[in-house]
Amino acid sequence: MKIRLSASEISLVLKKAIQSGQFSNEDSAVIFQDLGFLENRIKHLKQLFPENTLHAIAAKANPLPAILEHIRPIDVGVECATLSEVYLAQKSGYDPKKIVFDSPAKTIEEIKYALKAGIHINADSFEELERINNLLKSNPTKSIIGLRINPQVGSGKISITSVAGTYSKFAIPITEFENELIESYQKYDWLSGIHMHIGSQGCSLDQLLEAAEKLSLLLGKIGDFIKWVDIGGGLPVIYEEGKTAPSMETYATELQKRFPELFDGRYKIITEFGRYIHANAGWTASKVEYVKKSSGVNTAVIHVGADQLMRRAYQPEFWYHDISVADKNGNLKPTTRTENYTVAGPLCFGGDIIARDIELPVINEDDYIIIHDTGAYTLSMWCRHTSRQIPKVVGYQNDGGKFQTLKKRESLEDVYNFWK
Repeated sequence: MKIRLSASEISLVLKKAIQSGQFSNEDSAVIFQDLGFLENRIKHLKQLFPENTLHAIAAKANPLPAILEHIRPIDVGVECATLSEVYLAQKSGYDPKKIVFDSPAKTIEEIKYALKAGIHINADSFEELERINNLLKSNPTKSIIGLRINPQVGSGKISITSVAGTYSKFAIPITEFENELIESYQKYDWLSGIHMHIGSQGCSLDQLLEAAEKLSLLLGKIGDFIKWVDIGGGLPVIYEEGKTAPSMETYATELQKRFPELFDGRYKIITEFGRYIHANAGWTASKVEYVKKSSGVNTAVIHVGADQLMRRAYQPEFWYHDISVADKNGNLKPTTRTENYTVAGPLCFGGDIIARDIELPVINEDDYIIIHDTGAYTLSMWCRHTSRQIPKVVGYQNDGGKFQTLKKRESLEDVYNFWK
């Protein structure tokens, strides 16, 4: 199972993209998605879990309708954090039974919408359960309804993406409200699912497994009311050459050891992986507009920055992307001549930096900066500061043997209509 796309693999595709006209005169940057890599990652995941598992891919990682439509035939679902994402999934052709609606702030109208459509709902609080109960009196539904718990296994290395500390804005803490959780399943005969998610990227394998063990113990106390078990996502991926991350094989194997009843057929499983599915399938190529030197610093100015890589710009101590340099034809530049560079984005504030004092091959105007592993939580977190146009998104298969436009570059009129 391929873990990441290498610089040489990306360069091969970039050369073909340039030759085939994927970069127009106005395409100062293009976002690429390896659709074959994406398909293989999902198929590999499906092999490691029971056949009846619903793998609801997190839309917030990459919500492009063209991507959602492309992976739908692999028999996956979509995990949605907002009603807008629910709508994206519906418009992309997903069966309501394969759409999972998670949000801590569902309005009455949003819950009605989901109940009417028969969408799977994970309630986030006791208050939401009571709201659902009242709505069900006049809104009969085919929806499966679950309840999200906080297993309280501690925050990971990245606090802002960790949601299983002693306190979290999400879910019901298991330690404080165990009895009330059990009573909820006795009280509501329509409540048949349970859900947990501990965070993303900064959480360790041990934390994921500890959370599973806590969930297993709670299920034993709740009894036969539970039919659906949603274990969330959260498995970290590799963003930096030379680093490691736990494999999905290891996670699934250890999960089966510690939570064997999850794999024996008594429950229907849901997963909600997003970063694991998308991150390593994408990369971004930006033309270098200027290379300037001042105060002893070489600065390469490119056309993506904090707009696409918000977390990298604002929390560089936690978020990283490997960077490669290619010439105007897409060939990787040799490392025989290098200099230290700051790679700066186009936005109008001083923190729009995606790399500082990094050793790279000598950079010239019209070269390409390749930013690795941009398939998740980049475009989906696009920042509108200075009203930059969102770049074109191109999907490819067979190492660039086939290209397709997944999303057109925004026009100036598109930007105007956004703000209008």
